[in-house]
Amino acid sequence: MPPLGLLYIGAVLEREGVPVEIIPSNVLGMDWPDIERKIRKEKPDIVGVTISTENRFQSFKLIKLAKRAHPGALTVLGGPHASMAAEDCLEHIPEIDVVVRGEGEYTMLDICRAWEKKKALSGLADIPGIVLRVNGKVRGNPPRPPIPDLDSLPFPAFHLVPFDKYNFRFPVPGHGDLPAVNIMTSRGCPFNCNFCATPINWGRHVRMRSPENVVREIELLKRRYGIKVAFFYDDTFNASPKRAEAICNLMIERKLDVFFNCNVRIDIMNRELLETMKRAGLFHLAFGLEAGSDRVRNDIIGKKVEMGDFHNLVKWCEELKIIPNVFFIFSHPTETWLEAQDTIKIIEEYQDRIEASIAILHIYPGTPLEKLAKDTGFLPKNFSWTKRYFSKIITLPMAQGDVPLFIDKLTWSQVSELVLRWSFSAKKTSILKKVPQALKHIRSFGDFKRNVIMGWVYVRLRLRRPGKKGAVA
Repeated sequence: MPPLGLLYIGAVLEREGVPVEIIPSNVLGMDWPDIERKIRKEKPDIVGVTISTENRFQSFKLIKLAKRAHPGALTVLGGPHASMAAEDCLEHIPEIDVVVRGEGEYTMLDICRAWEKKKALSGLADIPGIVLRVNGKVRGNPPRPPIPDLDSLPFPAFHLVPFDKYNFRFPVPGHGDLPAVNIMTSRGCPFNCNFCATPINWGRHVRMRSPENVVREIELLKRRYGIKVAFFYDDTFNASPKRAEAICNLMIERKLDVFFNCNVRIDIMNRELLETMKRAGLFHLAFGLEAGSDRVRNDIIGKKVEMGDFHNLVKWCEELKIIPNVFFIFSHPTETWLEAQDTIKIIEEYQDRIEASIAILHIYPGTPLEKLAKDTGFLPKNFSWTKRYFSKIITLPMAQGDVPLFIDKLTWSQVSELVLRWSFSAKKTSILKKVPQALKHIRSFGDFKRNVIMGWVYVRLRLRRPGKKGAVA
């Protein structure tokens, strides 16, 4: 998908007369030497890099490369991981000059204006929403208040990237793979799941764009780029059911003829809203159940949703011919093997009725889960997100991103069984195709041991399933 965060920042800078270029090196096929040559040749005043926890090591490498190619450039790191681990980034990566916390549009504008006047870190000292070094020490400035009116922002500057090079498509039943675009209609999440950084990063107060503003963007993107699917990239599209209904009614009224998919919260969905969403073009609905155990889902995660809401929503989706995509997570704190069985049994029971997406529980910076992981020793007290750990801390870069996994009461053999049983029911890629990738990512004896265990579990499960083709996630 095109990088919405950078495109919003680019749009604001462009509107305010600041020259800006966005380099999506992945879709441009640029390798590290290409990027270094470009920075060395063009000598930009500021190099901004976005970062997520999954890709943090590539972002660190890019920041270091930029500083080497053009030492005079101000290097700025922003994005979800930077917001949650700003001090950690600055303390361990000396090539980073500034970290932007939270929304970056107006913070970057302030940085650009201040740097133009005085090319020195001291000139940034009063900018809210940043963390920087002052006299060799890391200092955090006061936070920047959230942007109250999202309609005041210009639409993302898709023209600053080669839109035609993004192969972003969704398979719509009966219509094939259609060109898609990602659209964010709100920021924030009112809920508080223990593993999620969104309420901390964006805030629990949800700020929403008006239905008219959202639909105008869809019309523009359809006219300019020929998109036929809108992926509403909100954490909770139906955080306000009334606004979600208004957006859909406007899409129907304007006869947009655009399909869409989105993420919702199951306990605030109702049949009437779902019917309106279907008429507006909804074809794929994603929502999190996370765990089959009531205790784990509500008391440990803090999800606070009931199984009855899940059953009803799946039933409604079936009746309206909407694809339900359900998120599940294995290995929550204190989750027992018996409780984990509740989750996999739901997946297997519904295997022909839903798309099931699974993950092993990830630890993200700034979340309640990270604090628990440090308090209980899953992460060392001196843990840094800037360093690779090849022992004790478990990661699965190939399948789950380079993020620490939280393994509490379950053994690795049990986790492997859960993942493999999901892959059997989901009919995922053959294990033989995954073996070379798995071997390539072995970085320690622990990695080797875990791969051996997963292979052994795979064989054991296959012997239980004579005549059926197995698979691995």
